[in-house]
Amino acid sequence: MSLLFLGLGRMGAPMASRLGRTDLYLYDPAPATAELASALGAQLVDDLRSLPIDLETVILMLPTSAVVESVTIGSNGLFTRLRPGSLVIDMSSSIPASTRRLAEAAKRQGIDFVDAPVSGGIAKAKTGELAVMAGGTVEAVARARAVIDPMSAAFIHVGPSGAGHAAKALNNLLSATNIAAMSEVLVAATAWGIDPAVMVDVVNASTGRSQASEVKFPQQVLTGHFDSGFALALMVKDIGIALDVVDAAGIPASVLHSAADVTTTAFDELGKGRELDHTQVAAWYENAGEVSFRPIHQQQKKDHHHD
Repeated sequence: MSLLFLGLGRMGAPMASRLGRTDLYLYDPAPATAELASALGAQLVDDLRSLPIDLETVILMLPTSAVVESVTIGSNGLFTRLRPGSLVIDMSSSIPASTRRLAEAAKRQGIDFVDAPVSGGIAKAKTGELAVMAGGTVEAVARARAVIDPMSAAFIHVGPSGAGHAAKALNNLLSATNIAAMSEVLVAATAWGIDPAVMVDVVNASTGRSQASEVKFPQQVLTGHFDSGFALALMVKDIGIALDVVDAAGIPASVLHSAADVTTTAFDELGKGRELDHTQVAAWYENAGEVSFRPIHQQQKKDHHHD
């Protein structure tokens, strides 16, 4: 039985490339899809209204819940075209409430629906080491895991439908919080004459360390590369989803709200019309604090210029 991968952007293309299936179909309006299909030995689907007759599984990797809904429900949606017993896996970063509605709509058609968003970015997508957080019934999630395994190094069934998307959004909100907090620490450290790179080493040898301090700051911020592969616009989108989840819980969450406000402000002030990497929030802090997190590099450039 064949599998259709729908959505072949910066994440979807490397994810589909990890599947290694001979029964793979691809759909995306982007011109590069044909080249990818040729490289993978996959077949193209030109129109979602004409699906392969042996199609059993569909993976969605789409930009928003609105797009997911547009291809799944309605008179021409996938749910009306797939056979009962089919499986739809939404690996996008979607809105949990929308996911629950889609799962119910799929169930009425006899279709299993699993939300299985990922974490790890383009680098992990290429190596097949993504972390997957799945929501759905035990049986449906087990079916999804068998399909997803070639793309992932960690797979966690976090709860019922929508729980996967809630977990992904909350994780990204925490990631944004870590970047903001680490940036503030570096501004303060610089004011005390501590080299930012040295402060990062201190944090990573101590209890304050996080993925942001261990990976993003050494690789992206201190180097000035800012090209982790995850757009700040997508981070802001996920933060909005996460705040809805947090607020629905009715708990005090001033730290998370503050980090979300800072991230959104940075996005606006850095110029949200440009392609911004989410690690560039640290650059916004540099501007605000009138410091550089790369003082040694900057001094080397100045010395070279004077020579």
